[in-house]
Amino acid sequence: MQLILTIAIAATLLTSLILIIRFRNMRLNGSDPVPLLTFIAILFTSGLDVGLIMFPLTEFPTYASEAPYQFTNPLAIEFGFWGFLVWGFYFLTTFYFCVVEPKLKLFQISWVKWLNTAVIIATCAFTGFLFLSYLPDYISGISPVLRYGLVAFVVLLAVLSSTDIKYVKWLSLGSTALFFALIAGLWAKSGMGVGGLAETGSNIGGYFGNIHKFISPLTDYHAFYLFWWFAWSIMIGQFVARFVGGLKTWQLCLALLTLPSIPIALWFSVLYYYHSNGISLTPLINGAMVTVGVIFVINSLDSLIRLYSENFNLTVGRLGGPQYIALHAGLLYGLILLYQFTPFKIEWVGLVVIGLYVAIYTLTFKNRKALKT
Repeated sequence: MQLILTIAIAATLLTSLILIIRFRNMRLNGSDPVPLLTFIAILFTSGLDVGLIMFPLTEFPTYASEAPYQFTNPLAIEFGFWGFLVWGFYFLTTFYFCVVEPKLKLFQISWVKWLNTAVIIATCAFTGFLFLSYLPDYISGISPVLRYGLVAFVVLLAVLSSTDIKYVKWLSLGSTALFFALIAGLWAKSGMGVGGLAETGSNIGGYFGNIHKFISPLTDYHAFYLFWWFAWSIMIGQFVARFVGGLKTWQLCLALLTLPSIPIALWFSVLYYYHSNGISLTPLINGAMVTVGVIFVINSLDSLIRLYSENFNLTVGRLGGPQYIALHAGLLYGLILLYQFTPFKIEWVGLVVIGLYVAIYTLTFKNRKALKT
């Protein structure tokens, strides 16, 4: 599996490089273009979930102690799992859905459409299942009733948000602002100051000095992350492509690699300072982190619900508001509960998506003449 993953990553990076060179000045436009900052906010909050908020403090000790990660510091490792290069997956798929799909309509082919939609539904429900599974770690002492009730509430809010495209714009901008406020709050509480932030953040340089090592899995845990990025790559590209507003190809790539990575770098640097200096989180801080993380989950589920409902034509326009909400909330929450009784792994979805990449590459090559028209 790791060999397949390494080959797939190398192929996507090479393809992205070719696109940047060949089509660097092509302007890309989606069906619902928005300003750059709004686009990045939608991308950032749709492509990430509560793990970004809660995982680092539990992962820093692992990266500090296990042998495969000793070539650099834990902050650089954490950033490598979440930042910069991995966002190149989204560049490739966003470019595809802006430029190639409108001409070839490969995702309208029956088997491609059904497979892609199945991946979206599976990943959507699995995201909710992971949230359900980790809630006791996020909220200490949470009761089973509150745990299942909170997940049901999050699913309902995500379905409600997906009923109108304007909600995702407001929610994305709002949750991005809350995330920056969370960063500022933890930074001020830590007493690290600007100098401490700069000194701690400089550790991220260990990632860029070893960036080639992140192209292939360092461990099985790193492979899990990479499969996760692959699993999300097509559907996030399909979703956010509609919001691209006239960026050139090279500008889109630069924006995707750098702009989401800035808040990630700031957040991880602040958390790493807490970790390095043994600063404990107060209940208020932990509650704020969980709240922002929950909003990120709502954003992620919103984008995926919107995609599969459109693919299956189970939209508000066709079903009506009450029926739409009841159907999708019931379907998604039911699948989340069912996942507790399955051995489902995101790696399986990642492999299916890699296979879908191969099929799309092949179909695009066969229909390449149509791209010139």
